[in-house]
Amino acid sequence: MPTPPDTSKTMKLERYNSYLRKLHSTKLLNASSKFLFRVTLLIALVLILFFTINYPPLSDNSHHVSPHRHHHHSFLSTSLFSGGSLVGGASWEKQVRHSSTPRRPNGFSVLVTGAAGFIGSHCSLALKKRGDGVLGLDNFNDYYDPSLKRARQNLLSKHQIFIVDGDLNDAALLTKLFDVVPFTHILHLAAQAGVRYAMQNPQSYVRSNIAGFVNLLEVAKAANPQPAIVWASSSSVYGLNTENSFSERDRTDQPASLYAATKKAGEEIAHTYNHIYGLSLTGLRFFTVYGPWGRPDMAYFFFTKDILQGKPIDIYKTQDQKEVARDFTYIDDVVKGCLGALDTAEKSTGSGGKKKSPAQLRVYNLGNTSPVPVGRLVSILEGLLGTKAKKHVITMPRNGDVPFTHANVTLAYKDFGYKPTTDLASGLRKFVKWYVNYFGMEPSKGTQRAGETS
Repeated sequence: MPTPPDTSKTMKLERYNSYLRKLHSTKLLNASSKFLFRVTLLIALVLILFFTINYPPLSDNSHHVSPHRHHHHSFLSTSLFSGGSLVGGASWEKQVRHSSTPRRPNGFSVLVTGAAGFIGSHCSLALKKRGDGVLGLDNFNDYYDPSLKRARQNLLSKHQIFIVDGDLNDAALLTKLFDVVPFTHILHLAAQAGVRYAMQNPQSYVRSNIAGFVNLLEVAKAANPQPAIVWASSSSVYGLNTENSFSERDRTDQPASLYAATKKAGEEIAHTYNHIYGLSLTGLRFFTVYGPWGRPDMAYFFFTKDILQGKPIDIYKTQDQKEVARDFTYIDDVVKGCLGALDTAEKSTGSGGKKKSPAQLRVYNLGNTSPVPVGRLVSILEGLLGTKAKKHVITMPRNGDVPFTHANVTLAYKDFGYKPTTDLASGLRKFVKWYVNYFGMEPSKGTQRAGETS
């Protein structure tokens, strides 16, 4: 009888192969699981980052609305829609082109950033009135009540000035605007303003005054042709300067606030882009601008509000108990200075992002040349409003404010005829007239007489 074949070796070999297959499958499954976990984690982090940027979390006391809550735009609102129109759509492009087309021979085509702001809205109207093309850009943030900015926007729209609702840091939007319009000039007035607010929200100053400015210059340098740029610096750059009056030749390396530091940084950034890329840049150092449609965070504005409401107002004294004084400059005078700077701005010299020859680089003071004590400002307002203020005199806190400002405007007068003509009493009378009309208040019977004799 034949011996049956020995299958033990074959069975052992099959069991060993089965073991190897299971081991390989386990390793493959583990590797796949690790890979899927890492991919899932990466996607989750990207989503968290996206929603953090575009949908900031509400604080526990979110039902209390801060007057200085920083306004965020989502990607959709800044990049896809503006003024109710799809950015890049036919209707939107038609509005952009129509608004920016000049109506006078050799007129400018000007992009005004911060066009819904105080100075920006006044300059836009003045440019449009003389026949220049004007396109506005504003993000309508809520550093102060956006309804005032929207009211300015409505005023501008009545004069066929279109404001694009967008942010300086939106490079795609800026690039699109320059693709649609060959701007001859930029009047860059958009900024995070205010000295004291910098202690509450310092990052907003870096985003707007530094990152936003750089983003604008990056787009401008690549434009063909490159526009000439006039932009808003500030008298705050003089900081702890003790010279009287402040001249463009004085030192500006001792800023007293973060706001001042960002504006000084802007001046250095302007120098860099002028030197490397041939951009024509003119910086304007504004001195305490006031007037109709002004900013509610400025002293003359909230003093008026508080006096009318019977609330006490704080009047600062310096650390050595001297009166704080400001070189208050009326808005119409500042507008003339801005237009004078635009009219004398030379063309940029770069092309395709490369400098061809030296370009113009300037900086000017725009002030009133006559500092007025804040106590005198209050006295004028009391006369105009027919109401006594409840004054609370305190020592100035160390919050970035400086004790006095005093502009020397000799250089601006020499180069483009800048000459302020409005004294504080006359300017405040115009402001109060606007204020009581805008907010629907009845002025006191003694208002007009008191204003005329101030």
